[in-house]
Amino acid sequence: MTIKEIELYNFRIYKDSNVIDLSRKDNKNIFIISGRNGFGKTTFLMSMVWCLYGKNMQEVDDLYKKEIADQGGYSKYIVNSLNRLAKAEENYNFHVAITFTDLNIPEVPCKEVTVKRTYNLKTSSNEDVEVLIDGRPNELSREVGPEIFIREFIMPIEIAKFFFFDAEKIVSLAEVNTAEQRRSLSQAYSEVLGIKKYEDLKKELESLQIKLRQDSASAAEKNLLEQLYLDVKKSENEIAEHEATILELREKKSEKAKESRDIQEKLIKAGSLITVEELQALRVQEEELIQKQTDIQNQLKESFEIIPFAIAGGLFVELSNQLNNEAKFKAAQYKEDNAKEVSNKILTELLKIEKPSNLAIDFKVDRFYMDAFDKLIRKYLVSETLDLPADFKVIHEFSESEKNELQTTLSNIQLSFRESFKRINADYNEIRNQLGAIRRKIRDAEANQEDAIIIDFRKQKEDLDKEIIRIDDTIDSLNREIGQFANEKIQKGKQIEVLSRKLAVSEKNKDKYTVTSRLINELKSVISNFKAQKKHSLESQILKGLDTLMHKKGFIQNVDVDIIGEDIDIRLRNARGEEIRKESLSKGEQQMYATALLRGLVEESNIQFPVFIDSPMQKFDEHHAENIVKYFYPHISDQVVIFPLVNKELTAREYAMLLPNISKTYLINNIHEDKSEFVTTDTETFLQTYNTMYNNAD
Repeated sequence: MTIKEIELYNFRIYKDSNVIDLSRKDNKNIFIISGRNGFGKTTFLMSMVWCLYGKNMQEVDDLYKKEIADQGGYSKYIVNSLNRLAKAEENYNFHVAITFTDLNIPEVPCKEVTVKRTYNLKTSSNEDVEVLIDGRPNELSREVGPEIFIREFIMPIEIAKFFFFDAEKIVSLAEVNTAEQRRSLSQAYSEVLGIKKYEDLKKELESLQIKLRQDSASAAEKNLLEQLYLDVKKSENEIAEHEATILELREKKSEKAKESRDIQEKLIKAGSLITVEELQALRVQEEELIQKQTDIQNQLKESFEIIPFAIAGGLFVELSNQLNNEAKFKAAQYKEDNAKEVSNKILTELLKIEKPSNLAIDFKVDRFYMDAFDKLIRKYLVSETLDLPADFKVIHEFSESEKNELQTTLSNIQLSFRESFKRINADYNEIRNQLGAIRRKIRDAEANQEDAIIIDFRKQKEDLDKEIIRIDDTIDSLNREIGQFANEKIQKGKQIEVLSRKLAVSEKNKDKYTVTSRLINELKSVISNFKAQKKHSLESQILKGLDTLMHKKGFIQNVDVDIIGEDIDIRLRNARGEEIRKESLSKGEQQMYATALLRGLVEESNIQFPVFIDSPMQKFDEHHAENIVKYFYPHISDQVVIFPLVNKELTAREYAMLLPNISKTYLINNIHEDKSEFVTTDTETFLQTYNTMYNNAD
């Protein structure tokens, strides 16, 4: 899949229609779009993310979430996305359109697909999204809806961060501190590696198995199941309502926070103790510390959840042993049943074979060979002897993912929980002190005059800050309730599962149930093998990327990719086999690791999609930058679009290295503060054109 062209119409700084042609030329895969800061490079990247995901663009990456929060929430962001000059001319319509080619949609063979997202400041309450297939609306996109069509056939939102990214910000892939961050990344890894589709299929088959059992339930059992399903649905509705309320509250909080920041700037200017630039620097530090504090608070919450299991100690280990034995018991049972089925089929076939008339075989001989054959079948198909008590019983019926989650928790308690809890607590206290010091600096810089305007500003700011605290408290309360509803849903689901497993499968469903059971077991084997394959290939790809990109050869000797249930963790190791903590790497090394990880994921994903990279050479020294130019950009995708600051993030030497792979180059010409446009340049004279255009502008 490649992008043929992108149109920005009245989107932010791009007045009227601005079309950029990204069709490949001579099989060259790199496109360069450059301009000075503030001319519209990042706006161009954000326009594509907005076109594909609209208000959900905040889910793609923290970069977009922060941009929207800084503008006072999505409702303010979307209103501010209309070009100011167009608004002054009373043209209230803006849109972004992306045309894709070489898409593989099995249901709809086509040459190109266009996604167009439109908003009108006067008439729209929501954005209008249109999907055109070969220039016309299509039944499939209408049937599933444009938003689902985009996620299903173009790019799932969970993995968009790997294809639209700010190279300076991808170090976040190396700074995963909380279980929530790890879960989010694990979901993205699972999606991009293709594991999720197999897991989803297994869950569907397991649900079908439960329904087949429920078909034989008595009237009383059906009533109980119906009530349990209603309880689950009620919990899901409550969670959905709470999440919608939280989204509204976060939007409101962003608005109040922006109003508070604006008033604070006025107070700072009136106080004259620090400049607005110094205030912005303090705010950046404050935001970074708040994010770290939030991460650590999440880690503390997770630790509090684990403490009861740590106290349980021996009982928890017993539970783990029981679950392991249950898994062995079920596997042995499956092999036993399979051996019986195979033996019965073969023996039945043997009995049907007509015996030669000159061969006399009496019943005892016949029986002897039948029994011997049955034993041999069992010997080779049921090879393991279980060391379990004769009266062993399956008690818990945990699913594979539940068992893996429990084992992960137990490993955490046994290996690192105590030291981790101490470190988290110490880090929390240190960050709280640093945050207090920065906030005192900001407060001290605010005006102390007692004139009426300053007093009114201070009162407004205090009211806004109190409102923000109230909103945060409400969000915390709603999140706690969501946790309770989620727990209730899990408990009711468990009751449904336990009750369903007690039900005997009816005769009419026995064949279906047997086939489903066989498919689930086969799928488990496929998933296990697929995960093992992806584990080894991703380890190899990341290590290969690190060896190629980093100039400290041999620093990282091995990469371990641990895939436990739905959790995916990546560990780096030195020559002694010791883990290299990713947070201990320098910023440049973290960016190298994140780049190697991205390369590995894209290679393993089999997803053909263009890669867009903003701030491409930030944090790189000369040697690292050369490796990126030589080995990363030419090979990461069939279409790579980079947005460098020329001379700072892309030197003449680096450009010369890229030139054999450069298809087209564009400069962003800023006509005035409310209008930029794309200018096509010759690839051979791109740098000279850049220097001439901007030197003349000065």
